[in-house]
Amino acid sequence: MSAPRREFAPAKLNLTLHVTGQRADGYHLLDSLVVFLDVGDVVTVADGPLSLELRGPFAAELAADPDNLCLRAARLAGRDAAIVLEKNLPVASGIGGGSADAAAVLRALGATPEHPEMLGADVPVCLASRHTRMQGLGEVLTPLPALPPLHLVLVNPRLSLSTPLVFRSLARRDNPPMPDALPDFVDAGALITFVAACRNDLQPPAIALMPQIADCLAVLDGAGAVLSRMSGSGATCFGLFDSPADAQAARDRIAAENPGWWVAASGLAS
Repeated sequence: MSAPRREFAPAKLNLTLHVTGQRADGYHLLDSLVVFLDVGDVVTVADGPLSLELRGPFAAELAADPDNLCLRAARLAGRDAAIVLEKNLPVASGIGGGSADAAAVLRALGATPEHPEMLGADVPVCLASRHTRMQGLGEVLTPLPALPPLHLVLVNPRLSLSTPLVFRSLARRDNPPMPDALPDFVDAGALITFVAACRNDLQPPAIALMPQIADCLAVLDGAGAVLSRMSGSGATCFGLFDSPADAQAARDRIAAENPGWWVAASGLAS
């Protein structure tokens, strides 16, 4: 590697997230419809001793310490590199930011480690950054056919939520999975109908721990979302809208009325 290499780290969104079991070692089994968005962080790697520089609106919420996932990814790849992370996504927000950043470092280095899940359960799906059905611990990945366009607004109250704490707060860990065979998503309406019939099993315990999540969902509904839901373990919520114009208008309205929140309009990554 001679010239710096730039990699986009798209946000990962759980349209659905069913918690279907728990192993004896404590790890949870999932069944999730995962999509990637056209908003995200940006990673740049260049030759040099291993280092990490943080930039962007959420840089101050991270530390460039040895445990940072970008540095851990480079070490797992056995490579030295000067890494710059432009942190555009909120930290610990349920949209895969850290895992996406680690995966972007691996892609930028051209590295394919045998066990990327050592960095986190979401790193394998983020490495491919393809819309996917994710099952098991996150290692059973079934790429989805091309999906119809979706028009989303993401809302985060700029509060972080501990993923282990949300899982520990689950009332039930053996919930039903999605159907074995997924339907054909011939248009956005079909996809939204399917998503609406599914769940995010982490949403109720997350709301109990952080009631502001319910406020985010109510604001999205009030702005005209066809469907609103929390992503991952929170606290980011998303709303699905009928058109890009509707999503942008909702984004502008929500941001104006809630200046302390992070709000972004997005489509699906191509």
